[in-house]
Amino acid sequence: MKFEEAARFGTYISKSFAKDIFRLLNNYRDISASEAASRLGLHIQTVQDFLETMADLGILEKKEAVERKRPYFRYTLKIQKIAFEINLAEELKNTDDNSLEFSKIREKKNAGVRFSLARNGQFFSSVTIWVGKGRERSEKKISLTTTQGIFLFNLPFPDGEFLSLDEIRIKAGIEKEQMPEIIDLVEELIQCKVIECVNI
Repeated sequence: MKFEEAARFGTYISKSFAKDIFRLLNNYRDISASEAASRLGLHIQTVQDFLETMADLGILEKKEAVERKRPYFRYTLKIQKIAFEINLAEELKNTDDNSLEFSKIREKKNAGVRFSLARNGQFFSSVTIWVGKGRERSEKKISLTTTQGIFLFNLPFPDGEFLSLDEIRIKAGIEKEQMPEIIDLVEELIQCKVIECVNI
């Protein structure tokens, strides 16, 4: 199941009335939103949204019916057992692990950013970015992992030579396995105009 689908399912299954609706679905051959709503004392739109979402997720079967020439839908429990699995490694990885593979980076000039040193002075502990202008200006502070702090400590200055992520990684003594968190941060700082990037 995709992460977004699991999130939708989680939102609806956590409702106080979810178990009661499923109990009706389990006991009735099929049921309409109005029938379920009147039986449980709920607003019909609340029940309709729940049933539609469950149908979209493949948990219910939805069939059109006609009564007095007015079409409506009846819902049937399609499965008796609900189980879902989210592959976090696949779902939550960086949008494109190769997006920065052929790029070089350095700190952007006049980025309006403050790098705060950790107590030992060997790496950065946080980055503070000012976003917006004038009275609309706001501060965004990103706390860094030790690995991210070491990486940024070795980031080329605005007037320095552009380096690839791998060149900075080697210079900083960071293992390849730690690069996903570096890429995540670099992508964010490029968006915030703290890091400038050029294609190799």
